[in-house]
Amino acid sequence: MQKFPAIAFLFITLCAVFPTTAAQAHAHLTQSVPAAGATVAAAPEQVSLTFTENLEPAFSTVEVTDGSGARVDTGKAAVSGNTMQVGLKAGAPGTYHVKWHVVSVDTHTTQGSFTFHVGGP
Repeated sequence: MQKFPAIAFLFITLCAVFPTTAAQAHAHLTQSVPAAGATVAAAPEQVSLTFTENLEPAFSTVEVTDGSGARVDTGKAAVSGNTMQVGLKAGAPGTYHVKWHVVSVDTHTTQGSFTFHVGGP
């Protein structure tokens, strides 16, 4: 019966030395330009998204639509490390919706969306 405390001690020690990182293994959005919920004076030329993990370029996408649901991004996003950028067509004042889907280099998938507003002249 004395083996149980020794095994429990070994298990606790191993967990402390080698903590799990599963909760940190997903790419979470940490910053966007324009910022989520922001109001900007003029339509931006691009949307830039920064994540907590490096991204897999072949499987990471972003789509930007205007208030009517029409796409205003210029197509495929550029991915470099943990940053993804997509160009925007000239836009009018209104609310824009950014929808992203990313796969981190360790193959975990995350997705999300936010809006920003472009003010009038």
